[in-house]
Amino acid sequence: MTSPPIALTIAASDPSGGAGIQADLKAFSANGAYGTAVLTALTAQNTQGVTGIHAVPPEFVTEQLDTLFADVAVDAVKIGMLADAAIAAAVADALERHRPRYVVLDPVMVSTSGHRLLEADAVTVLRDRLLPLADLITPNLPEAGDLLGAASATNRTEAVEQARALLKTGARRVLLKGGHHTHDAESVDILVDSTHATDAHGTGVTELSAPRVNTRNTHGTGCTLSAAIAALRPRSDDWQTAVRAAKDYLTGALRAADTLRVGHGHGPVHHFHQYWS
Repeated sequence: MTSPPIALTIAASDPSGGAGIQADLKAFSANGAYGTAVLTALTAQNTQGVTGIHAVPPEFVTEQLDTLFADVAVDAVKIGMLADAAIAAAVADALERHRPRYVVLDPVMVSTSGHRLLEADAVTVLRDRLLPLADLITPNLPEAGDLLGAASATNRTEAVEQARALLKTGARRVLLKGGHHTHDAESVDILVDSTHATDAHGTGVTELSAPRVNTRNTHGTGCTLSAAIAALRPRSDDWQTAVRAAKDYLTGALRAADTLRVGHGHGPVHHFHQYWS
């Protein structure tokens, strides 16, 4: 039997289980990868909001990473919430030392409830140090605007322009998630690839569309999508194939989300919708 790929999440903990490392580990398992985790922060949160963040000392983040990589052959890495500039720099240093094959960066900045999850000075480290180390970054529209110091894109043309602008910061590929365009019947994500040129800009642009699911249980969708991509990429022919499969998985998890009864706010998606009756 072929061993499953090993995926690592570098992110914060969510006690409610819908986002952060808890969501990542569920998404890894649901998509056939063995999950490992390095914690960057503890949060006090539930489906209604975040009440506190306790960042892990950056030296201990480094120790977790170096100890893991010294023993475990990690196939893919997903990076989520990093909390502050020192932690972001520690993660960048570790990635430069260990050079995992696939790196997916989800630039988690603000929670669904509106709580700031990344300090302002950490955005610079994220943009200058981590984006060039990532094979794929997965910002939503507000996060892309935040990284570029611009307003959020409001249409497809602006979204493609912002994705191309992020490529110029050093990222190889950008999956710009369109979920914030809630007035559209379709949820359209845009994958822009600097390594597969099909247009005059030297990039390849692919639209990935799925019917918008009518549910309020959307907690952790970004974490889940990026983790699913990391789990699927080692066994996929290319990034486009992995991203399409991960988006299909998330759509199914959203469709089944209302079968869960977790909390009184924005509940989680159903990570194991394929397996639980």
